[in-house]
Amino acid sequence: MPRHPRWIAAAALVFVMCVQGAAGVHGSSQSPAPSAPAPAGIAAIEVYKGTWKVSSVTLDTPHSKAGKDEKSLRNDCWRSAGYYACNQFVDGKSQVLIVYTYNPDRNLYTTYIVPQDGSAASSGTLQIQGDTWIYPWEVTDKGTTVYHRVVNIVKSPNSIQFRSEFSTDKTNWTPTMTGSEVRISD
Repeated sequence: MPRHPRWIAAAALVFVMCVQGAAGVHGSSQSPAPSAPAPAGIAAIEVYKGTWKVSSVTLDTPHSKAGKDEKSLRNDCWRSAGYYACNQFVDGKSQVLIVYTYNPDRNLYTTYIVPQDGSAASSGTLQIQGDTWIYPWEVTDKGTTVYHRVVNIVKSPNSIQFRSEFSTDKTNWTPTMTGSEVRISD
């Protein structure tokens, strides 16, 4: 998902909110009962559906430039068989169509991002472990590989905290952005 700008709330994805080259970003107003199991498989992606207020702080690093941002993110989503798709709107303008698939044998989601402007689509992965959703990717420049990821923590059906990070060894991660997404409507 992260090879180009993406608006994931919580995203930073949601979705996590991925912001130009760095990355960053994604019900009802009531939380489910504590004993209610979280949706599994492709149904888990439904948490992104709706309109979100996304607030982020970008840090000054070799892979990001300091700043603050606030956006409205609307995910117009639907499910058809084993696919879950979201037309993602940022501040009222459609940006990308994100299609999710799920491989239960590998417990791995694949994302396909189709830009509105007709430029080439891209794909990535999503790893979900409990309330932690990770969108990883890597970039190689002049023979050096830098690993990136957006980490979404789903706090409730209406709240996601996110951060984007980079690493050169996949062990020590440096944050480039932090933020939150709060659902403002279904």
